[in-house]
Amino acid sequence: MIKDKIKSACKIYSRDAARVNLIAVSKTISAEKIRETIKAGCNIFGENYIKEAEEKWPQIKKDFPEIKLHFIGNLQSNKAAQAVDLFDSIQTLDSEKLALVLKKEILKKNKNPEIFIQVNIGEEEQKNGIAPEKVKDFIKFSRDECGLNIVGLMCIPPANESATPYFALLAKLARENSLEKLSMGMSSDFEEAIALGANYVRVGTAIFGERKVAL
Repeated sequence: MIKDKIKSACKIYSRDAARVNLIAVSKTISAEKIRETIKAGCNIFGENYIKEAEEKWPQIKKDFPEIKLHFIGNLQSNKAAQAVDLFDSIQTLDSEKLALVLKKEILKKNKNPEIFIQVNIGEEEQKNGIAPEKVKDFIKFSRDECGLNIVGLMCIPPANESATPYFALLAKLARENSLEKLSMGMSSDFEEAIALGANYVRVGTAIFGERKVAL
């Protein structure tokens, strides 16, 4: 049903559906349920917590090697090694300190995960991310000084506000910095995100239902 809604939004907004990827957000979801979702056709998943992902995903990825796994939670620098080991993409680069640690771990492990920069698009004090006006310099630092594989931008708009202007701003920042990938939009607003250029939409509740456990 979610994939049908994505296709419908792509048709309405003249987007190529092949360029819009569904990330099934599987935090707190059991390995058994994840396997069912893979068999139903999902091939990209997002996790928020390193410890939980380490418990569930090594065996799942062994059994389903085509699956891509994205880290979409707050990444502490002391967990960077585990993130580089397990994830194909890290969507939440949000500081120079973390960029430097990722550089070290990527070189050590000879891996090349895709990296998204998390933008604090609403400039909210309680949220992580790079301020919009600092994105250009941070991209330069992450690429030129750290050698990271920066592919796109990610954001979480302020709650209880229209997401549209924030999605539009993220898309503008991506265009200005020649970045092709945008991770934006969740269960309640992914159609708006598609209208404004999202390549990845992160959907959990609309696939798995309300979480009954908060980690």
